[in-house]
Amino acid sequence: MNFNRILLKLSGEALMGDRSHGIDPVRINEYAEEIKQIYDQKTEIAIVIGGGNIFRGVSGSSQGIDRVQADYMGMLATVINGLALQSALENVGVPTRLQTALKIEAVAEPYIKRKAVRHLEKNRVVIFSAGTGNPFFTTDSAAVLRAVEINADVILKGTRVDGIYNDDPEKNKEAVKFDTLSFEEVLKKGFENNGHNCFHSKPRKQITHHCI
Repeated sequence: MNFNRILLKLSGEALMGDRSHGIDPVRINEYAEEIKQIYDQKTEIAIVIGGGNIFRGVSGSSQGIDRVQADYMGMLATVINGLALQSALENVGVPTRLQTALKIEAVAEPYIKRKAVRHLEKNRVVIFSAGTGNPFFTTDSAAVLRAVEINADVILKGTRVDGIYNDDPEKNKEAVKFDTLSFEEVLKKGFENNGHNCFHSKPRKQITHHCI
């Protein structure tokens, strides 16, 4: 199935490659080449990028850092990743704009929905960083929000695991993979209580209403 406008959610961990943290230049260049292949098919591409390879707010708060401060630190980590991905894409000839939910105008544009859409219409890849700009919200939540705002046809997620599991497969070898999973099943199985704040009834109405 062909899509005119897609939103790619790229996790920060996906940029690590075989490293334990940080950005693997080989891996990020591979992603840039793969994104270029989609771009060359005249598909409009928006990207929401995570920051877990550098800093994760939840982990920081568990170590004694104020949760709000820790989440803002995590947002800044996504900006670093966004700058790295922007550079990698431009090195392979893909025009790119980086927008942030926090105002850091020396390095990126502030997020403005109309401007983002205009960039997409002009065949520029748009990278959204700093999540939603609010603490307590994950970059997965930001991906859904931005997809709805820009009227994306689909959300695609690039991460370190190959699907949805009932637990972290990198920590639990007995984790069960789901081939299909509806929003109703998520609620019935209680996954919304596992720290995934993207699973709530109100966002669900927005997602289903917009057919994402």
